[in-house]
Amino acid sequence: MKDLPARRLLLVHAHPDDESINNGATMARYAATGAQVTLVTCTLGEEGEVIPAELAHLAPDREDRLGPHRVGELAAAMKELGVSDHRFLGGQGRFRDSGMMGLEQNHRDGAFWNADVDEAAAYLVEVIRSVRPQVMVTYDPDGGYGHPDHIQAHRVAMRAAELAAEHAFRRDLGDAHTIAKIYWNRVPRSVAEEGFARLRDLGGADFPGIAEITDIPGVVDDSGITTEIDGAGYADRKTAAMRAHATQIAVEGRFFALSNDLGQPLFATEYYQLVSGEAGAPPGEREYDLFAGLEGSTGPTGVTAA
Repeated sequence: MKDLPARRLLLVHAHPDDESINNGATMARYAATGAQVTLVTCTLGEEGEVIPAELAHLAPDREDRLGPHRVGELAAAMKELGVSDHRFLGGQGRFRDSGMMGLEQNHRDGAFWNADVDEAAAYLVEVIRSVRPQVMVTYDPDGGYGHPDHIQAHRVAMRAAELAAEHAFRRDLGDAHTIAKIYWNRVPRSVAEEGFARLRDLGGADFPGIAEITDIPGVVDDSGITTEIDGAGYADRKTAAMRAHATQIAVEGRFFALSNDLGQPLFATEYYQLVSGEAGAPPGEREYDLFAGLEGSTGPTGVTAA
């Protein structure tokens, strides 16, 4: 087995832009300290709504060229975050954006929502066995807010973690590998409430309206948070990455809006719930490092055989 960076982080997301909104500061921080950061995006986001009027022609109900455009946006965002290893599940365009829940797009041929979970997971197994991450980040079973592609990304990621560890499964995809820790994206309710209070104090930061806490994916009571990553030193990189997703996100200072024009806070500190593996902090206390407690992965820049 080739030498690999001491810390290896895998993130599994549904569409381009999800990674920057949820984990941009975390990705930038670990990439800057020498960790291998690998992003797998499951679709091209072809069904997204387009914010800038000058790009409206890309929309799926017009030229249907939004997906390839968002590939470029993702590449630009990853450059801002310092992440060089970003891939599409099964290759670019293997699975198509399924649209919001309940729409006709959910049932189209090739829609990610329609994919057989084990078949889709096999593509991720190959990545896992190649990169051999100690840590994986993805969504909760509801996908954070019920989008079919987010739910499917959760299912595929969790199933792939199981299959990658099975020695008998698809030996042609590489040697079995067990991911030591798996996290779901979260936002503590108190942090969300404070962020919206700041936004209201600023009169909405020039957005036409203000979103609700329920519009933020993965909000849970503070007691559900196991891990927080201080990304204050990488807030500008996260903001720049979000700006790179210009068809989907409008950024104003430390706030942003999606196509609904409703402002919401941009979080520099990012939060997680450990759902598999042993915590690297005493009971009742939070971790401040996704790799906390993992033997041999504490060095920020070294290499180790894996």
